[in-house]
Amino acid sequence: MLLEKLMTSQSELTITEMMNLLSEENNSESVKEMMKKTCLQSSSKNIQKKGMEYLYMHGFMNELEILIEKNMESDNPSNRLWGLLYRIMLDQTLWRDNPHETLQRLRNYINQYSTNEPELLFLMEVIKEDAYQRLAQYNQVGNLMVTYKQYFSNIEERIIVSYFKVRVYRINIIYHLMRNELIMARKYAYRSLNMIDSKSVHACIHTHLGLSYTFDTYEKGMYHLNKALEISKELNNTHLIHILENKNIPFLSSHFNEVDNVTTTDIAEQAHVELAKGNKSKAIELLEDLPQKTPFQLYYLGKAKEDKSLLTQSYTYFIEKRSDYFFSRLPIDAIKEL
Repeated sequence: MLLEKLMTSQSELTITEMMNLLSEENNSESVKEMMKKTCLQSSSKNIQKKGMEYLYMHGFMNELEILIEKNMESDNPSNRLWGLLYRIMLDQTLWRDNPHETLQRLRNYINQYSTNEPELLFLMEVIKEDAYQRLAQYNQVGNLMVTYKQYFSNIEERIIVSYFKVRVYRINIIYHLMRNELIMARKYAYRSLNMIDSKSVHACIHTHLGLSYTFDTYEKGMYHLNKALEISKELNNTHLIHILENKNIPFLSSHFNEVDNVTTTDIAEQAHVELAKGNKSKAIELLEDLPQKTPFQLYYLGKAKEDKSLLTQSYTYFIEKRSDYFFSRLPIDAIKEL
């Protein structure tokens, strides 16, 4: 068997070479399974490190947990550093930490350990920008779009560079979307879909694409959100399933007044659904008890009450606290309709 032969000579092979050789004689799904096995069983320190990126990018989170522990227990200092950083990243991805906790753990990591490995330096920046994105501090997102080449020029593994490019493109999508630069956002989204055959990546990209049609067409937006939901259910990604079913899909449905059979556990989106049905008093009732209202909730309440001051507060919140020039169009459009 090819895999067994490669495993016996793996100390001489990089993860890029391993994947290229497997791809010559196998379909993509078979390659993924063999690569997953290789990443977990290889005694090569290099493949143990780089294999975490392969597992992460293909959504093999259970296997990644195992490989992280193997690296953290390694007698090789570099492997331990890689393992510790991927531990922070995985906890961030699975929402085990809130963004503030992630940033604190990253600061502790940087203060405690020193490295000049370009892969780790790049990933630290990715973790930081992802945390700011989760905090909706979009003014803090985008630095890596300018600086990533300085890391890539020092990375020898081509497959790692390819995966890192997808990470940069995902940042680009958010960056351009929040600046209302839809052509650029969608360009990077479709480029990402074509660059990697990863269901977990595709689910996230389709989610962004779906929301990018908020001010265009219901059909195109819902196509991408339903595609993201289909993939998420296939992967049993419970977090993304919850977000799509209870926030994104109800949001887009309500925005376009397409709320037949739409249900959600999210109180704000329940109000949005009622608003779409014309039940303004019910929407107000649901929203007024919510503390520390988000800009979306201020928008829903302002629209339900036909209150220009609330809509202006929503717009100001979107712009000043989030640097979000895309969704800030919601209260502006509502003000125009008053």
